[in-house]
Amino acid sequence: MRSGCAIGATAPVSAERTHRRGANLVMRTASALVLAPVVLIAIWLGSPWFDLAVALTAALLAREWGRIADGGRLGRVTMALAVAAVAIVAIVAFGGPAWVAVLAAGVATWPLYHFARRSGCRAPLWLSAGLIAVAVPCLALDWLRANPAHGAETIFWLVAVVWATDTGAYAAGRLIGGPKLAPLISPNKTWAGLGGGALAAGLVGAYAAVVLEAPNMLWPIMLSAALALVAQAGDLGESYLKRHFGVKDSGRLIPGHGGLLDRVDGLLTVAPTVAAIMWATGGILPLWGGG
Repeated sequence: MRSGCAIGATAPVSAERTHRRGANLVMRTASALVLAPVVLIAIWLGSPWFDLAVALTAALLAREWGRIADGGRLGRVTMALAVAAVAIVAIVAFGGPAWVAVLAAGVATWPLYHFARRSGCRAPLWLSAGLIAVAVPCLALDWLRANPAHGAETIFWLVAVVWATDTGAYAAGRLIGGPKLAPLISPNKTWAGLGGGALAAGLVGAYAAVVLEAPNMLWPIMLSAALALVAQAGDLGESYLKRHFGVKDSGRLIPGHGGLLDRVDGLLTVAPTVAAIMWATGGILPLWGGG
């Protein structure tokens, strides 16, 4: 009798979970269909629309980060974090040197930490670190887009790599499964997902190489696949942040996805990585050919 009750109780629960997953997938798809065109149009238009989009992104990301670090509160410390992040991004948006903006982000964490500590913030060190975690990737995006020769192409490729990584990792993880990648940080991520993400990103690199007439197809494929690993590291970093503070999502801004930080965590590591490569190579990526 007990066995029958247990079996009978399991079926409705499984059906309910299936229904929730289906509804969540519908919301995720609808959100993507609304947001993706907005992002792509902003990239295409460039300044000032792209700069405004990045500044808004920095403010929203800082808000979510501050809320996590301050125990769910949205007080003046989080507001200060958001204002500082936008101010630092504005340095590049108005044509200032990127190195000045990066230096400003590093220097500003010190007074922000003390302000957070005096204001009773739950984790002032984590909150002040959020300035670098948010502002540096956002100013990197502005700096990359401002490239007069290939700014738009670079951002389109970068965003496509991150999106492909997320999609490939999700698909491979669901279809193949297998050993967990980092079970203590993110129980749902698998090694198969990591490989699927890298494969999908590599395909994006191959497509970009053809479209942009790259002199060598191998390098764009390898670079894109390597950036998939960087994106996965950003995803794991954000998962660690949430697990450390005991929260499930960074926010509820995007239906089906959670917060903005949940959606762009990979981009926050890929953007500064690509910017560093560009800076080190004098503004050259192995994607561009034909001038």
